[in-house]
Amino acid sequence: MGDSQEILDGLKIAMEAELTGYNFYKNAAESVADPKAKETLSEMAQEEMGHFKYLRHQYQSVLEKGNYDFAKAFVKKAGDQSENPIFSDAIKDRIKDSHYEVSVPTIGMKLEMEAMTFYRSCAEKADSAEAKQFYNELADWEQGHYKAFQNELDILKDDYWAANDFMPM
Repeated sequence: MGDSQEILDGLKIAMEAELTGYNFYKNAAESVADPKAKETLSEMAQEEMGHFKYLRHQYQSVLEKGNYDFAKAFVKKAGDQSENPIFSDAIKDRIKDSHYEVSVPTIGMKLEMEAMTFYRSCAEKADSAEAKQFYNELADWEQGHYKAFQNELDILKDDYWAANDFMPM
């Protein structure tokens, strides 16, 4: 990924993906009934906006200087987010009618998987060790979101299916 235009094109795709994630999490936070999910999804929306702003900074740097600006640090949350629940335990009391809330982890997983795969491919193409690390850090962050959604879906799925008399074939 040495050509400046190729880097710019990749950063544009990445910024678009982060804005899509931001809008999805923001809208999901506004739409879910669960207070913990509202808080968690709002935080995730802000993280996606932080990614977007960082990528936009890198885009400007490549556009103006022909290279990334790794002097500007990529701000990361400490710890493994994948173990933190998205919904409160109260969702299980109303799981039968939580159709939208149960769909949020599935959609989130798809968004995060696409972003993670894209960032890993950018890391493979990157010329410098710093660029590889940059893209791998983004991929790792998205992987943490993916795992959080996967864990949440694993917790909710059986109860949701049972409450709605869904019998997989």
